[in-house]
Amino acid sequence: MNRRMNRRTRIAALAGALLITAGAAGSAVASGDGGEAAPARSTAAEAAALTGTAKLYRPAGDDITFTFDAHLAEKDRQDPMKATGTFRFSHYKGDWGGYAKVRVDCLTTGGKVAVVSGVVVETDVKEFRKARVGVTVHDDADGDRLGYTWMTADPKKDKVPPCISGAPFEKVKEGTGDFEVTPWEFVYPTE
Repeated sequence: MNRRMNRRTRIAALAGALLITAGAAGSAVASGDGGEAAPARSTAAEAAALTGTAKLYRPAGDDITFTFDAHLAEKDRQDPMKATGTFRFSHYKGDWGGYAKVRVDCLTTGGKVAVVSGVVVETDVKEFRKARVGVTVHDDADGDRLGYTWMTADPKKDKVPPCISGAPFEKVKEGTGDFEVTPWEFVYPTE
């Protein structure tokens, strides 16, 4: 098997594994500082995208917000690790909390599910400084859902690989926003 074919096979295997992998990581602090404009919606010229802002549902009153502006250009369709953009998350309750801004390093989508990862480039939470984190979003008309790597492991100690995250177990708070996933279609090589 030639090197190019081997790389494509590995990327296809990675994409498939991402959709069934529940990632690692745990220390519960989440994103953005709230004053940012909503990200641009995706365009047809993109191979994949994840955009939007929403708050998570928490009956105890926590204010947890996620904002995504992640894109994979059409020219990079076969390499999800060429994705660009940022995502932010914040988690506040009373006078406690923090945020992080993440530079995207991988994006895959399948149907209405997206997995995005990246390295934290700005934060006020020491455990997240320079850590790679991943988030999974399920864009569902009946209510979006979200999962993240820091639910089960320490972001400083546990090295999260690119494009890995947890299952979307969290509910988005009704009426707080909406995520949009542009489905990625991997093009399989022909013989």
